[in-house]
Amino acid sequence: MYAKPPFAGPQQVLDYVGRYTHRVAISNNRLLDMEDGQVRFRYKNYREDHPQPTTLTLPAGELIRRFLLHVLPAGFHRIQYYGLLGNRYRQENLARCRQLLGTISLETPESAVTSPPDHRDRYEALTGISLRACPVCRDGHMLVIEHVARASGRFQILDSS
Repeated sequence: MYAKPPFAGPQQVLDYVGRYTHRVAISNNRLLDMEDGQVRFRYKNYREDHPQPTTLTLPAGELIRRFLLHVLPAGFHRIQYYGLLGNRYRQENLARCRQLLGTISLETPESAVTSPPDHRDRYEALTGISLRACPVCRDGHMLVIEHVARASGRFQILDSS
């Protein structure tokens, strides 16, 4: 990957990226009005030294076009973690960082971790029948081994007339 040094320094890059990584392109509270196919909303021009909220009115189609520029294609992720926060060694790396920094560990022993009761526990308490037991042999326990993804498209309804 090739990356040039930022013009305004690293703080400007962090401010810019921070506005986009965990938010939607426009929130509902910024939408003010919609009349006759025109949408009025609040925005800040961050290219100014002291950005002030101002309003802008756009045709609905243009607002949707601009909004869709911020939607990532299927399969893309906004944030991808590498290095210390990479998925494979994240827990070990964070534990080592905490150890080196001398902070307390946020981890609790697995024996102390208990999941809150859910509908299966309530059903078993009321009926004496476990929903986690295998329905065939009644000896083993049901475990989730795979989640099947939904179909990606809508089903096409054919006209039978």
